[in-house]
Amino acid sequence: MVIRKLHEMGVRSEHAYLAAFVSIGLSVASWAGSLRMEPGTGLARADRWGIFVGEWAPTFFGLGLALSHYEQHDGTLIVDAREYRNASV
Repeated sequence: MVIRKLHEMGVRSEHAYLAAFVSIGLSVASWAGSLRMEPGTGLARADRWGIFVGEWAPTFFGLGLALSHYEQHDGTLIVDAREYRNASV
């Protein structure tokens, strides 16, 4: 139900995968930013920021997989693996 609604709103699996990779970069940036911008709070606080943002990536990857599965059954997946294999031969 949620996946179908996201699909109807225009969210595609590629969007979720992109968000996952961006969140990995944001995790590193938030960790480094916390170290620099909050001196004296220690490494533990920076680690908590990095872990907090880093937990978003698996969620987005999961959404990407669910959307991809929905797109395969709906027929709206942009590239089918069989088409890709046949085109490269």
